[in-house]
Parts: sequence; C-alpha cells; structure tokens
Amino acid sequence: MALKSVTDANFEEEVLKSDKPVLVDFWAEWCGPCRQIAPSLEAIAAEHGEIEVVKLNIDQNPGTAAKYGVMSIPTLNVYQGGEVVKTIVGAKPKAAILRDLEGFVEAPKA
Repeated sequence: MALKSVTDANFEEEVLKSDKPVLVDFWAEWCGPCRQIAPSLEAIAAEHGEIEVVKLNIDQNPGTAAKYGVMSIPTLNVYQGGEVVKTIVGAKPKAAILRDLEGFVEAPKA
C-alpha cells in the first residue's frame, strides 16, 4: 500500500486539520534511510487505522520542512490538533517506530 503524499499546498488541510493523529514522513528520493523505513511505515499504515500516515517530499515541498525545522531525514513528526506532539529522527526498525508511537497506536497483540 503506497502512502498518501502531502504537499506544502495541502499540508494544513490534510495534516493540521485532521481529526486523528497524522504521522508525516519527511523524506527525499536520494535518501537511502528514507527508502529503508518506507515498508515499515506502509505496514504501520495498513495495520493501524487509528493514525494516518503520509509522506512529504522535502525537495518538492521545502516550505513545510523549513517551517517545522526538519534538518535531517528521515524525520517522522506526529501531528495532533494542529501541533507537533512527537518527533522521531532517523531510520529505525518497525518495532522501534511502534514503540515511539505508543499512545497513538494500539500495542501489537502478543
């Protein structure tokens, strides 16, 4: 399942005004670690409907990345109620990302 892309133009509508938490993957085509975590993020999106997962290409949409101080990628920001409530920087395994998202996603069933 490919993740939905957001842009500078629709970021407010798609992310800041969302009724549920939104995980934004700030990424770029040339970023190897970004490509590494993409399958994990797609799996999280498929398994956890309680959080929306979207991608924002920082090369094509530099305004939003600059506004939120994204200095290195991949950066994952969780937005809730129009605010950044969690920031995860760097490539991590799916299990580590899920641990970081505790409180936003249900714990995996053992």
